[in-house]
Amino acid sequence: MYKYKTIFVKTKIIKAISDETRLRVLERIRKGKVCACELPVFVKVSQPAVSQHLKVLLEAGLVNVRKDGTKRIYSLSQKGRKIMEDISRW
Repeated sequence: MYKYKTIFVKTKIIKAISDETRLRVLERIRKGKVCACELPVFVKVSQPAVSQHLKVLLEAGLVNVRKDGTKRIYSLSQKGRKIMEDISRW
């Protein structure tokens, strides 16, 4: 059972970072906390598309989110920071 869970988690992360838009989102968040409302301009996709990408990243454990009034502020999780450090070495 443990091995299956580990493989499942790794698969989720690999799927999350395999998308170019999600990598651009992670690169932007890596520079500092960001409101979801700012990301469509940066990644050049619609707000609903950004929301879907953020959901995938959140479910993979790569980002954290906190509410600030009506805004949702995203930051890299510890796992997300490690993944982005590894990717930057490629």
